[in-house]
Amino acid sequence: MTKFRSIFWHRRDLRIEDNIGLFEAAKNSKTLIGVYILDPYLFDLNKTTSEAKNWFLGESLLELQRNWEKRGSRLLIFNGDPTKLIPKLADLIKAECIYWNKNIEPYEINRDKQITAKLTKVKRKVHTFLDQLIVNPINIKTNNQEPYKVYGPFYRKWIDIISQTNITNKNLIDISRTSEKIRGLDDKELSLIKNSDLNYCITKESKPIYDLLSLNRFKDTNLCPCKPGESESIKQLNFFINSGIINSYNEARDIPSLESTSNLSAALSLGTISCRAVWNGAQQSKNLATNQYQINSIDTWIKELAWREFYQNALINFPELEKGPYREKWLNFPWQNNSDWFETWGNGLTGIPIIDAAMRQLKHSGWMHNRCRMIVASFLVKDLLIDWRWGELFFMKSLVDGDLASNNGGWQWSASSGMDPKPMRIFNPFRQASKFDENGNYIRKWIPELSHISTPNLLSGEIISAERNGYPKPIINHKNQTSIFKELYSSIK
Repeated sequence: MTKFRSIFWHRRDLRIEDNIGLFEAAKNSKTLIGVYILDPYLFDLNKTTSEAKNWFLGESLLELQRNWEKRGSRLLIFNGDPTKLIPKLADLIKAECIYWNKNIEPYEINRDKQITAKLTKVKRKVHTFLDQLIVNPINIKTNNQEPYKVYGPFYRKWIDIISQTNITNKNLIDISRTSEKIRGLDDKELSLIKNSDLNYCITKESKPIYDLLSLNRFKDTNLCPCKPGESESIKQLNFFINSGIINSYNEARDIPSLESTSNLSAALSLGTISCRAVWNGAQQSKNLATNQYQINSIDTWIKELAWREFYQNALINFPELEKGPYREKWLNFPWQNNSDWFETWGNGLTGIPIIDAAMRQLKHSGWMHNRCRMIVASFLVKDLLIDWRWGELFFMKSLVDGDLASNNGGWQWSASSGMDPKPMRIFNPFRQASKFDENGNYIRKWIPELSHISTPNLLSGEIISAERNGYPKPIINHKNQTSIFKELYSSIK
């Protein structure tokens, strides 16, 4: 078989192992280099990314560079427009083939089409692969060949397809192992790139990464529970499994004061670990489970993986979700959009303890427990009567694991504007606190000025002025605001 001179373009797959596109590129190339491009559209701190996510990305790229060098080649990191950089780089080093794994966001799909057209026009071969989903979206259709719009039927189909897939013993999916040796460019060829106008500096501490990490408040700290890099992601998965946390996930997952989740959301979003490795971890746990309680817990976690793929499938099939609600009647909702309330919500100063604890966790760590994400989203939309798209954007500008599909899906679920049969889902923040933070440990951790308050008063928010220590009174009355919401909802058509 003829082997070619190739480029592998990393995007949301910042790892060497079980990277389908990289595996194929390494197998079929005589010379191969890796590329990552800081696309200005995707690195806009006012729209598409956050300081926490940039920290996670920067640290992950440094490790990825080291891993490429261990195998004998390099990962080149550029800053600029991929539609110009990829074709220009391919021309400069005379690459015959360009490999990448497909992305699912509307901007990325359109961008990749433009690049493909430019490369094929000059007879270069483009090879693309499905890597970030376990099941190909083409295969997940209803009996009428329509995309699923409700999670339950989607999940059952998803599981059925996986069970019928040719997998190895004990329900494990095959993992692709990239060659230990990759032949890269020689020094002369690298100097061509260095001396070009491609905005690249060939050093281990290349300037694009330095710009991501310079003055980043997350650097060299343990502020965020999500740990960057391929090796750390594997460690986190193994800890989640081997510590037994996964075996009690069904009960503990909703308790934000506990270490009860995998902390792999950022790793899956940026691809420092593969969805297949995570699936295999769950299956290995099931094979070792000793009782039905453990099996049920593991299955609950697997359902979270399916939620991730459900939202990605939704964005693929309905790209208009990026711009607005799935349910068109929500276009007519008369949002009040009080900017002062929104700022208060964002700063964790609403006077509702569980809300403020969650928002302070986000502000401090770049991450928020999933139960709390639902609570604060419901509060913003159905108590404060603020457009869910404001909250969606705020999360993208704050979260280490910000992902268009999952973030949009979660906000539309909470707002009841998405693919969801329950338009009147409203979370009572005080009941949520009593149920999921019954001892007030989570609230006390993130709102230390209230640590002395008795648990019943802490959970109910009924705190007398003399004991507030500067903590604000509630900005709204939950019962009154949700009544207004229901009236407004009944008025839209």
